[in-house]
Amino acid sequence: MADMLKKVPVKEQDAKVRATNFEEVCLGYNLEEAMDEAVRCLNCKNAKCIQGCPVSIDIPAFIQEVKEGNIEEAYKVIGKSSALPAICGRVCPQESQCEGKCIRGIKGEPVSIGKLERFVADYALENDIKPVGAEKMNGHKVAVIGSGPAGLTCAGDLAKMGYDVTVFEALHELGGVLVYGIPEFRLPKQKVVAKEIEKVKELGVKFESNVVIGKSTTIDQLMEEEGFEAVFIGSGAGLPMFMGIPGENANGVFSANEYLTRSNLMKAFDDSYDTPIVAGKKVAVVGGGNVAMDAARTALRLGADVHIVYRRSEAELPARVEEVHHAKEEGVIFDLLTNPTKINVDENGNITSMTVIKMELGEPDASGRRRPVEIPGSEYDIEVDTVIMSLGTSPNPLISSTTRGLETNRRKCIVADEENGQTSKEGVFAGGDAVTGAATVILAMGAGKAGAKGIDEYLKGKDE
Repeated sequence: MADMLKKVPVKEQDAKVRATNFEEVCLGYNLEEAMDEAVRCLNCKNAKCIQGCPVSIDIPAFIQEVKEGNIEEAYKVIGKSSALPAICGRVCPQESQCEGKCIRGIKGEPVSIGKLERFVADYALENDIKPVGAEKMNGHKVAVIGSGPAGLTCAGDLAKMGYDVTVFEALHELGGVLVYGIPEFRLPKQKVVAKEIEKVKELGVKFESNVVIGKSTTIDQLMEEEGFEAVFIGSGAGLPMFMGIPGENANGVFSANEYLTRSNLMKAFDDSYDTPIVAGKKVAVVGGGNVAMDAARTALRLGADVHIVYRRSEAELPARVEEVHHAKEEGVIFDLLTNPTKINVDENGNITSMTVIKMELGEPDASGRRRPVEIPGSEYDIEVDTVIMSLGTSPNPLISSTTRGLETNRRKCIVADEENGQTSKEGVFAGGDAVTGAATVILAMGAGKAGAKGIDEYLKGKDE
């Protein structure tokens, strides 16, 4: 019987072993462990965990089914709210969402909601349990731009409502940030992402890859020439930010986006592939978010000594606690309260080191976090041959600049209603990173759900 105050531990690859491979770190629960953990759920009537979930999964209901061993029923409960549970169970920041609000967590550890969701979803994938689709089509045609979490969620929800949905993806592989931005050791591509996309296809959603909206065709053409009555933009935020420091244009300076994309889509992690990437032997990753951890842990697995350089302290790291813990276990070195000022190169243009300066925390800034302030005279050099900038991303302006009447803000993000995704252009909805800037997978999914609801209300309104 489980200790009611403590989570049932989840098995993981040993840190020394996993630092040398790209196999999944967390091994998940088996049926017995999942049922033991499910017993810890208090089945609250006013379930705060649901309030903490951006897609409002009925968490107590699915956990009660797990407790009884009814895993297929648990999957059906989750499937009413989430199109991508095997993904969310792995990459959601549950500690600040559902688990962060779990009543069990007041006097002990919260229920391991994410690991239970992953167990149920993996069971459904392994046993090919089909999602429940629409009983009949409604005759309306909708386009979704981008096959990342926002687009997949919107497409899946619309298909369940009976819409004829086509998803347009700019890259050759479907999945958006799920395939190019998150490493294999956190989110397996064939075992999980590809299978989750198959579930969306089983709902009747069609996919077209290698279609760059704004170049191959435009939103205006989709609506005026190809008969799409509504469009959802879930194109993400793939335009990287840089610091603007000397030496930043040197060979061997990557954005985290580029580094992870080359590793994931071009298989730099596989020795049998001739992938053009400077893996680096001494790598510095600038930034402290989940993407920075992903880039650092990828570089480590490609054989590098890796430093995370972050200008605030550990308490302010925006990355998930679990990701920071795993990075430390694997041997990533954290240079905290440290900020780059210059990237140094030799006469051939090769990086030799990075000059950094020590920081201290001053008064809080607009975000509420204490502002880092340079300590004069504290500069020193870190010996590196590769630098990865992980400072956030913004949306590519290609779609907004080629669509008539689509309003954006000063950050080039599309302006859209938070409740239903409606943009300034009639019939065009948007959500996820294209609207908010870089955020989490689950928040993008929440925006995809809101967009689907908005499109449904809009097209039903036209029918009346």
